[in-house]
Amino acid sequence: MPVTLDRQISCCSISLDGEITINCASELKTVVLQALSSETKTVLNLEHATVLDITALQLLWAAEKQARSAGRQFWRMGELPPEVATATAEAGFTEFPVPPQGSDTRHGA
Repeated sequence: MPVTLDRQISCCSISLDGEITINCASELKTVVLQALSSETKTVLNLEHATVLDITALQLLWAAEKQARSAGRQFWRMGELPPEVATATAEAGFTEFPVPPQGSDTRHGA
């Protein structure tokens, strides 16, 4: 499954695997809305994503903006794959937000 959600007491983790395109936009939107409704921090794992199309990028940026406006954290964990970093830059987006130095993004932390 390309989009998964792991809900913990103090953290929701969204993991993206493989090609995240318009074909799984509905699934991604559902998972993002579930994470945002949890009222905990959300951690986005893109390490295994190979493609993020503009639809996926827009959904993730909207989710980060919504979390920030609600006073909640929405961070990317781990390394951003080169293909995803290139696509992000070419689409005109800045890099996905990462936690400040020393912040703990593990589940339950």
